[in-house]
Amino acid sequence: MAGSVHIEKSLIDETLATAPVPGKKLLEPLKSFTKANGVPVNILEDSEVENKAELHRHEADLWHCLSGEVRFELGGELVDPVAKIRPDGTIDDREWKGSAITGGREVTLHAGDWLWIPAGEPHRHGSTGTARLVVVKIPLAK
Repeated sequence: MAGSVHIEKSLIDETLATAPVPGKKLLEPLKSFTKANGVPVNILEDSEVENKAELHRHEADLWHCLSGEVRFELGGELVDPVAKIRPDGTIDDREWKGSAITGGREVTLHAGDWLWIPAGEPHRHGSTGTARLVVVKIPLAK
């Protein structure tokens, strides 16, 4: 990264003013910034989507709901866990997906709410409407 980057609130406001598209996608201006600089932060739009259950052994997630409402299922155990397969066919046992979570609890985020999910905790999220969230991936110290 060449140096400091300033992203004005007006750019975030422009993002939040765009019409949602059903599904899950990353939004600008952070999408390009993250790709170019490898910074682990994004704005995610969940619109009428239910994401798969997952677990990250190597990083925690910090979520901030910018708009809308999103349900998270947290804790418990992954059902039918499967490790991530890298493009080269090797297994990455730091990332796991599951068909569901058993024994978890549900939390609903609204605009302004924050949620911390520590490394190793199963979680999934989804929205029947549209939610826009900042997610920061925080790697475990080595």
